[in-house]
Amino acid sequence: MTALAANRDTPKMLSPFEMVWEYVGVDSLTFYKGAIIMFDRSDGKVRPAGGTSQSDGWCLGRCMEKVVTGASNTLTVKAESGIFRWVNGESITVASLGLPAYADDDQTVFTTQGSTRSKVGTIVAVDSSGVWVATYPAGV
Repeated sequence: MTALAANRDTPKMLSPFEMVWEYVGVDSLTFYKGAIIMFDRSDGKVRPAGGTSQSDGWCLGRCMEKVVTGASNTLTVKAESGIFRWVNGESITVASLGLPAYADDDQTVFTTQGSTRSKVGTIVAVDSSGVWVATYPAGV
Protein backbone atom coordinates (compact mmCIF):
# COMPACT_ATOMS: atom_id res chain seq x y z
CA MET A 1 0.00 0.00 0.00
CA THR A 2 1.07 3.63 -0.15
CA ALA A 3 1.02 6.43 2.38
CA LEU A 4 -2.13 8.49 2.66
CA ALA A 5 -2.75 11.47 0.40
CA ALA A 6 -6.15 12.32 1.92
CA ASN A 7 -8.11 11.78 5.11
CA ARG A 8 -9.05 8.13 5.80
CA ASP A 9 -12.19 6.82 7.47
CA THR A 10 -10.40 4.36 9.77
CA PRO A 11 -12.97 2.18 11.56
CA LYS A 12 -12.81 1.85 15.34
CA MET A 13 -13.96 -0.99 17.58
CA LEU A 14 -15.17 -0.35 21.14
CA SER A 15 -12.40 -0.77 23.69
CA PRO A 16 -12.02 -0.06 27.41
CA PHE A 17 -8.80 1.95 27.29
CA GLU A 18 -9.29 4.77 24.81
CA MET A 19 -7.11 7.82 25.41
CA VAL A 20 -6.21 10.98 23.51
CA TRP A 21 -2.58 11.99 23.08
CA GLU A 22 -1.32 15.36 21.86
CA TYR A 23 2.26 16.09 20.83
CA VAL A 24 4.03 18.55 18.53
CA GLY A 25 4.23 17.26 14.96
CA VAL A 26 7.35 17.06 12.83
CA ASP A 27 8.05 20.17 10.75
CA SER A 28 6.65 20.56 7.24
CA LEU A 29 4.40 17.47 7.11
CA THR A 30 0.74 16.74 6.50
CA PHE A 31 -0.97 14.51 9.05
CA TYR A 32 -4.15 13.01 7.61
CA LYS A 33 -7.16 12.16 9.75
CA GLY A 34 -7.27 8.39 10.22
CA ALA A 35 -3.52 7.80 9.80
CA ILE A 36 -1.29 5.72 12.08
CA ILE A 37 0.66 8.20 14.23
CA MET A 38 4.04 7.41 15.81
CA PHE A 39 5.96 9.19 18.56
CA ASP A 40 9.63 9.44 17.56
CA ARG A 41 11.99 9.20 20.54
CA SER A 42 14.86 10.73 18.55
CA ASP A 43 13.26 14.20 18.37
CA GLY A 44 10.28 14.02 20.74
CA LYS A 45 7.76 14.77 17.99
CA VAL A 46 5.07 12.75 16.25
CA ARG A 47 4.96 11.72 12.60
CA PRO A 48 2.86 9.54 10.34
CA ALA A 49 4.02 5.92 10.47
CA GLY A 50 6.42 4.62 7.84
CA GLY A 51 9.98 5.28 6.87
CA THR A 52 13.42 4.50 8.20
CA SER A 53 13.12 6.55 11.41
CA GLN A 54 10.16 4.52 12.64
CA SER A 55 12.21 1.70 14.13
CA ASP A 56 12.84 4.08 17.06
CA GLY A 57 9.20 5.07 17.57
CA TRP A 58 6.09 3.88 19.35
CA CYS A 59 2.54 4.07 18.14
CA LEU A 60 0.07 6.53 19.67
CA GLY A 61 -2.89 5.41 17.55
CA ARG A 62 -5.15 7.03 14.95
CA CYS A 63 -4.77 10.69 13.95
CA MET A 64 -7.93 12.56 14.94
CA GLU A 65 -7.81 15.50 12.51
CA LYS A 66 -5.89 16.76 9.50
CA VAL A 67 -2.95 18.97 10.49
CA VAL A 68 -0.50 20.65 8.12
CA THR A 69 2.68 21.71 9.89
CA GLY A 70 5.04 24.43 8.76
CA ALA A 71 8.74 25.07 9.16
CA SER A 72 9.79 25.40 12.82
CA ASN A 73 6.47 23.82 13.71
CA THR A 74 4.76 24.21 17.07
CA LEU A 75 1.39 22.77 16.01
CA THR A 76 0.17 19.75 17.92
CA VAL A 77 -1.30 16.57 16.50
CA LYS A 78 -3.98 14.62 18.37
CA ALA A 79 -4.04 10.84 18.25
CA GLU A 80 -6.36 8.41 19.98
CA SER A 81 -5.51 4.96 21.21
CA GLY A 82 -7.94 2.08 20.75
CA ILE A 83 -8.71 -0.77 18.37
CA PHE A 84 -8.58 0.22 14.69
CA ARG A 85 -8.87 -1.55 11.33
CA TRP A 86 -5.82 -1.03 9.14
CA VAL A 87 -4.97 -2.21 5.63
CA ASN A 88 -3.77 -5.83 5.50
CA GLY A 89 -0.31 -5.64 3.92
CA GLU A 90 0.53 -9.33 3.62
CA SER A 91 -2.56 -11.55 3.66
CA ILE A 92 -2.71 -11.67 7.47
CA THR A 93 -5.18 -14.34 8.65
CA VAL A 94 -6.83 -15.32 11.94
CA ALA A 95 -3.77 -17.50 12.58
CA SER A 96 -2.03 -14.20 13.45
CA LEU A 97 -4.39 -13.24 16.29
CA GLY A 98 -2.33 -12.19 19.31
CA LEU A 99 0.76 -11.37 17.25
CA PRO A 100 2.25 -7.88 16.96
CA ALA A 101 1.38 -5.71 13.95
CA TYR A 102 4.00 -3.41 12.42
CA ALA A 103 3.35 -0.25 10.37
CA ASP A 104 4.74 -0.19 6.85
CA ASP A 105 3.19 3.22 6.16
CA ASP A 106 0.48 5.32 7.82
CA GLN A 107 -2.34 2.87 6.99
CA THR A 108 -0.82 -0.58 6.29
CA VAL A 109 0.27 -3.27 8.76
CA PHE A 110 2.41 -6.41 8.54
CA THR A 111 3.32 -9.17 11.00
CA THR A 112 7.02 -8.81 10.17
CA GLN A 113 9.07 -5.91 11.49
CA GLY A 114 11.87 -5.65 8.97
CA SER A 115 14.27 -2.73 9.45
CA THR A 116 11.86 0.19 9.02
CA ARG A 117 8.61 -0.85 10.73
CA SER A 118 7.55 -0.03 14.28
CA LYS A 119 5.08 -1.96 16.36
CA VAL A 120 1.52 -0.62 16.10
CA GLY A 121 -0.05 -3.02 18.58
CA THR A 122 -1.58 -6.49 18.84
CA ILE A 123 -3.76 -8.15 16.18
CA VAL A 124 -7.19 -8.87 17.69
CA ALA A 125 -9.30 -9.65 14.60
CA VAL A 126 -9.05 -10.05 10.83
CA ASP A 127 -11.87 -9.59 8.33
CA SER A 128 -12.25 -9.11 4.59
CA SER A 129 -11.70 -5.36 4.98
CA GLY A 130 -8.51 -5.39 7.01
CA VAL A 131 -6.69 -6.13 10.26
CA TRP A 132 -8.01 -4.96 13.65
CA VAL A 133 -5.14 -3.89 15.89
CA ALA A 134 -5.30 -2.93 19.59
CA THR A 135 -3.15 0.18 19.74
CA TYR A 136 -2.07 1.40 23.16
CA PRO A 137 1.13 3.38 23.82
CA ALA A 138 3.78 2.05 26.17
CA GLY A 139 2.62 1.78 29.76
CA VAL A 140 -1.11 1.70 29.03
